Amino acid sequence: MRIAIRARHYSLRTEEAYVGWIRRFILFHGKRHPMEMAEPEINAFLSHLATMVRVSASTHTQALSALLFLYRHVLRKPLPFEDGVIRVKRPGRLPTVMTRAEVRAVLGGLHGAPKLVCTLLYGTGMRLLEGLRLRVKDVEFGRNHIVVRDTKGGKDRVVPLPRLIRAALPTWLSRVKKIHAADVAAGRGEVYVPDAIARKYPGATIEWGWRYLFPGEHLVPDPRDRTGKVLRRHHLHETAVQRAVRQSVVNARITRRVSCHTFRHSFATHLLEEGYDIRTIQELLGHRDVKTTMIYTHVLNRGGRGVRSPLDDLWQTDAASSALSTLRRLSVQPNYLGPGEPHEHQLPPAVLDPDVWTETDVDE
Repeated sequence: MRIAIRARHYSLRTEEAYVGWIRRFILFHGKRHPMEMAEPEINAFLSHLATMVRVSASTHTQALSALLFLYRHVLRKPLPFEDGVIRVKRPGRLPTVMTRAEVRAVLGGLHGAPKLVCTLLYGTGMRLLEGLRLRVKDVEFGRNHIVVRDTKGGKDRVVPLPRLIRAALPTWLSRVKKIHAADVAAGRGEVYVPDAIARKYPGATIEWGWRYLFPGEHLVPDPRDRTGKVLRRHHLHETAVQRAVRQSVVNARITRRVSCHTFRHSFATHLLEEGYDIRTIQELLGHRDVKTTMIYTHVLNRGGRGVRSPLDDLWQTDAASSALSTLRRLSVQPNYLGPGEPHEHQLPPAVLDPDVWTETDVDE
C-alpha cells in the first residue's frame, strides 16, 4: 500500500490516513483479506462509520477514497459496480471569520513561535502546514514575498511578505541559526529534503537555506524511515500552535469556533472588504477553481445577503439612529459582551491595543 502511494507522489499525510483506514477496514471484518470482500463489505464499513461512529462527511469521503485506492491500484481488482458504493455529499458550510479587533485580540494573547506563525497565517493567507513547512530560502526579502512550495495539489504560489513579519524575522532567524549551528556541531544537522535532492546535492541536508523557518524543539525520527534510526529536526508540530490558539481564543472570550484555519478565512474576507478582486484573492489562496473563493463573497454579505431589515425603518428616532450607527461599527469591533460585563473583561478596540512589535526593517 505504501509503495503504491509513494509511487504516485502522494503526501505523507495522505499515506498515513489511507493506511489507517485500510487497517480499520480489515479489523472491522475480522481480519479478512480484502480480496475476499467487495461492495457489500465496503458499504457495511461505511454505514458503520456514518451511523455508529458518526463521522463527518469529509471523513466519510476520505475513508471511501482509501478503499477505492486499495482496490484500484494495489489489489488490481476494480469494483464492478462502484456506483453502488455509499457516497455522501459534503454540506455547504460558511467559514468562520473574525473581525479585525478579534484577530488583534487573539494574536495579542500568543507568545513566541505560535504568535509569529499565526501572524504569518493571517498576513499571507497560508494554511497552517504551509506556514510550518516553510524553509529559510523561501523567504525572499529582496522581492518582498514568500514562495509557498508544494502546496495542496502540488503547486507553488507566491504570497506577500507583510511588513510586520519582515521586521520580526531577523531576530527570529538569528535564533534559528544558533540551533542550526549547534545541530551541525553535534553531527545531527540534517533536515528532510524532497525527492532526490539529497542524492544530487549531498550537502543540501545541512545547508542553512534548507532549514525549516520554524524548527521543532527536539530531534525526532524521520517519518519516512521505517527503521526509526534516522533522527532529524523537523518543523514545529502543528498541535503546539493549535493549542496556543485555542487558549488565546478562550482568553479573548470569543464564543465562536476559531482555529488556525480561521486566520486564512479572515485574510480573504478582509481583502474583499478592502476592494481587491476575487481573482487576485484566488491566486493568493491557491484555489484551483474560483468557485471555491466565491464562498467569501457570501461571508461578506452581512445580515441576510446584505438586506436591510424593514424593522430598522419603523421608528426613525434619535435612539434608532444611534443604534444603527452602533451596528455599523460592529464590523471593526469584537463580539459584544453585554452591558453586564465589567470593563476589564471587554476586548479593547484596535486603536487602543498598541502594537508591541518594532517597526525596524531587515535591511537597516
